[in-house]
Amino acid sequence: MLITRFFGALILLCLIFFLPAGTIWYWQAWVYLLVLFVPVALVVVYLSKRSPDLLERRMRTKETEPQQSLITRLGLISFLIVFVVPGFDRRFAWSSVPPSLVILADAVVIAGYALVVWVFKENRYASRVIEVEKGQTVVTTGPYRIVRHPMYLGTILMYAFTPLALGSYWAVIPAVGLMVPVLVARIKNEEEVLARELMGYKEYMARTRHRLIPGMW
Repeated sequence: MLITRFFGALILLCLIFFLPAGTIWYWQAWVYLLVLFVPVALVVVYLSKRSPDLLERRMRTKETEPQQSLITRLGLISFLIVFVVPGFDRRFAWSSVPPSLVILADAVVIAGYALVVWVFKENRYASRVIEVEKGQTVVTTGPYRIVRHPMYLGTILMYAFTPLALGSYWAVIPAVGLMVPVLVARIKNEEEVLARELMGYKEYMARTRHRLIPGMW
């Protein structure tokens, strides 16, 4: 199951990148695939040995909250737009992103994923879907001491800089204009669920004031 999903995602992204580009000679996409899938593979292997329960939670896809189901569908549409546009940008030469900026963006993508991995280390209940399990407790250590949703901060960093990593200025528009609002909507609904169902979460919200960015929101 894990291997099927991993290679399925890899093949899907290759099609999304290279078909619109009309060529496999798209070095930014190849570098991005390495940046994305090598760390993911290492983390999956680690979790399968050290924290299989967390890995199982990360494999879940069926949302139980009706609002989250809608948000997930909107997120998928946004994801496809953000990842398809750079290939057309490459084909028609709409953008000219300097290689140094491409590499810098790749570094930010890695940093964003590193933040997500830090969340995995601190929170074994970090499920892919919005849910509260029996015995779950509020996590207040690590990045959770600073903001309430550090994993989404890492995700935003990854998505916001993905267009530049793929050599496209134009794809930044849907990345910021579509993906960020979808994640904000997800966070707001998730907090409603957690405040309602997770004991101690309201008190945590009162202590840790900001959701994503200290001093801002």
